[in-house]
Amino acid sequence: MKQVPVSHILFLDIETVSAFATFSELSPEWKTLWEKKAESLLRNQDNETAESVYGRAAIYAEFGRIICISCGVLQRMPDDLHLVLKSFCCADEKQLLRDFADMLEKWGATPGNYLCAHNGKEFDFPWLCRRMTVHGIAIPGMLQLGGKKPWEVNHLDTMERWKFGDYKSYTSLNLLAHTLGIPTPKDDIDGSMVGEVYWKNRDMNRIVTYCQKDVLTVVQVYLRLQGEPLLNVDNIEYRAT
Repeated sequence: MKQVPVSHILFLDIETVSAFATFSELSPEWKTLWEKKAESLLRNQDNETAESVYGRAAIYAEFGRIICISCGVLQRMPDDLHLVLKSFCCADEKQLLRDFADMLEKWGATPGNYLCAHNGKEFDFPWLCRRMTVHGIAIPGMLQLGGKKPWEVNHLDTMERWKFGDYKSYTSLNLLAHTLGIPTPKDDIDGSMVGEVYWKNRDMNRIVTYCQKDVLTVVQVYLRLQGEPLLNVDNIEYRAT
């Protein structure tokens, strides 16, 4: 396992929702495209339709959008580790991604800095690149893979590390945390409820809180996998978004 100073890692998590609140709001062209995409979701689902499963559009970058990106950086103090958390959260996805990209360019300007997410290599990192491309935003160097050798890509993934070379399975962040004996923050929502909280309640604060708690869990999982003591949750600083 690559030994990276924890203070050189930007931990992150993203929250995504469907591009529109309901299937009926899609244009005829997008309805047709979603119906085609949903065919695989509807196999052996006699009681479901493309419309009824539209909420699952949130997992596809072509049919969804990012509404929140939370980031965390560890600082090693003389007595303990401290975590600084900051979130980018905005209904305007293009502005959100611009702000995040600006920050990421600054982070990537320091040699030896890394990104870390749970299932980040399969979800968070590609999603960010795809949605930036949709909006014509230059992809920060930290996210670019083209022309790089595997060891030149400064991406860490807690799920990949937990696999220990086994590529056949998916392990959720919540399951991994419980397996490792890491207390997970109790919350009033889970990932399946983010779309409803956003489209029905427009409660961005709840979504930010949920996203930040996931970042904290990723941090704790990473520390556990590194054999380091867990972070004292009292040592968390929340920066203004």
